[in-house]
Amino acid sequence: MTTDSVPAGGDPRRLLSEVRGLARRVRVDQRVTWFALLVLAAATFIGIPFDWRFVVLRCVENADTHMCEFYRQGVLYYWPAALLLAYAAIAVCYIRVARSRGLGARVLPYAITGIALTVLFTAAWVAARLYFPDHPQHFPEWVMVLDRLIAPWGTIGVALLVLARLERNLGLLLFTLGYLAVVLVPIDFGWHWVAQDRTQFLPQQFINGAVLLLGAIGFALAGRRRR
Repeated sequence: MTTDSVPAGGDPRRLLSEVRGLARRVRVDQRVTWFALLVLAAATFIGIPFDWRFVVLRCVENADTHMCEFYRQGVLYYWPAALLLAYAAIAVCYIRVARSRGLGARVLPYAITGIALTVLFTAAWVAARLYFPDHPQHFPEWVMVLDRLIAPWGTIGVALLVLARLERNLGLLLFTLGYLAVVLVPIDFGWHWVAQDRTQFLPQQFINGAVLLLGAIGFALAGRRRR
């Protein structure tokens, strides 16, 4: 990346405009948004067999009640390690790209946020796993929204908001808000799994991964057009 010198006696407003334009080109040149979304999409899809394998479903039926306990233990067996590796890979990619272009990388706050959120969701899910089997509760919908927010797929979106801020990337901000809407509402686009058993989580997780993958493709194509 090269810069052109500007005469000291030039128009200050023109000079300020050119400096701002240069700063914006530097920020855009640092972005590897598509790679971050691709890594997170891969983590989401790879997590599906882990989640399926370690789902615990216990149902008790009698004349008066029908109660089921549903635990996605794969979340604890797979997601903490997967997300830590994902954020490390994203940080390394951003730093390598920035250095190859003679720029500084600003990805570390994003990686640190992602790691902190991973620790937070792991602690919350471990606490829930230890407490709720002996203290069953019926929660209102807003609590379930909070539960989805501190789940791995929710924390992915929260960390992406930090990345959008660091990059001053309006496109990524709008994409992330849409992704969080899909995760938290959740929006299933009319796809309902018929079976009400240990596979009932599959449609939503496929959709979450597909949204991230489509986002990666979109940002990659947009980056090529800018070049």
